[in-house]
Amino acid sequence: MATAARRDPLASFNFIIDIEGIRAGFSEVTGLMTETDIIEYREGNYDITVHKQPGKAKYPNINFKRGFTANGKDLWEWRKSVIEGRTKRMSGTITLLDEGRKAAMVWHFYEAWPNKWGGPAFNAKNNDIAIEEFELAHEGLVLE
Repeated sequence: MATAARRDPLASFNFIIDIEGIRAGFSEVTGLMTETDIIEYREGNYDITVHKQPGKAKYPNINFKRGFTANGKDLWEWRKSVIEGRTKRMSGTITLLDEGRKAAMVWHFYEAWPNKWGGPAFNAKNNDIAIEEFELAHEGLVLE
């Protein structure tokens, strides 16, 4: 009896971020979404039905978190360039890996620039890792 190949879901902890050749390790990535505005209209010769059609496409910001390190000022420098009016837009990929660490799914984002950077919160009462937060505004997201 032939059996179908098992297709387990991919684990969410195994991913790589690449922004124009800069490979960075992050502990969390959120915001891989696309949205389309809904345009509602009603025609007078129909009953109370409202028709819906697609409007503008939107790409919410992508949020990143990683452990803060002494030599990890690359994201801060990029953010600082935006603050100083020297915005550099970059494109990148977020690659979800399978169990063999091979690319299973790849998202491409385009024309990104950092609109928010957050440093670590400090608390002498705990032993948590210092976390850096980073948010990218972008103009497109494509799933390969």
